[in-house]
Amino acid sequence: MTQLLLRPVSARSAALTMLLATHPPVLTAAELVTGLEHLGFTENATRAALSRMLTRGDLVRQDAAYTLSDRLVERQRRVDDAHRPATRPWQGTWEMAIVTATGRSAADRAALRAQLAAMRVAELREGVWTRPANLRRGWPTELLDISQCFESRPLGDPAALAAELWDLDSWARHGRQLLAALPGTTDSPADRFTLVAAMVRHLQGDPLLPAELQPADWPGDEMRATYDDYLATLAAIRS
Repeated sequence: MTQLLLRPVSARSAALTMLLATHPPVLTAAELVTGLEHLGFTENATRAALSRMLTRGDLVRQDAAYTLSDRLVERQRRVDDAHRPATRPWQGTWEMAIVTATGRSAADRAALRAQLAAMRVAELREGVWTRPANLRRGWPTELLDISQCFESRPLGDPAALAAELWDLDSWARHGRQLLAALPGTTDSPADRFTLVAAMVRHLQGDPLLPAELQPADWPGDEMRATYDDYLATLAAIRS
């Protein structure tokens, strides 16, 4: 665990992770207390964290239960997209967006970069964004308003282009480290929870390439299966 330098989980982040993993994201106080007790948090610590999260606007009371605020429901959607990506068979084409608008502020440019990175699109050069056309989703309206969007086919090796756009070796290496560390955490529920939470964060950086462009031993699917198994464990603990 120390080699991976994983951040310790607070009561707030543990409660938030449990809600993000629940569909719909609604849990009673008793369910959250039971789940966090398994991780070593006392009932008082859990209830104090829930109170602070209500005050900060992270949570909303729903009858006798808690649910995520609208802002965090959007975060849940991003987590779900990384966990169960909507893909389509890849035909060898790539999506490309060329930003044509001028005079945009630095803040607008930074916001666009963040949005496109969240959509798993990489910047080939300034203002030119691309990725394999294997995801079932369109371009956001605000991008269509400031750019020209195409489907294209690279003349060179598409696997080499993918490796240029994303640091695939580094991402895969860290993913395999997380998976290798998991069997040693079975006696520590808190460590296991921390490790799985780190996997969820890491999956949000998966470029979701078609299988033809993934390096050998790509750990994405195994990490998703591990997360599924852990969700079943969490559900059993709360019930």
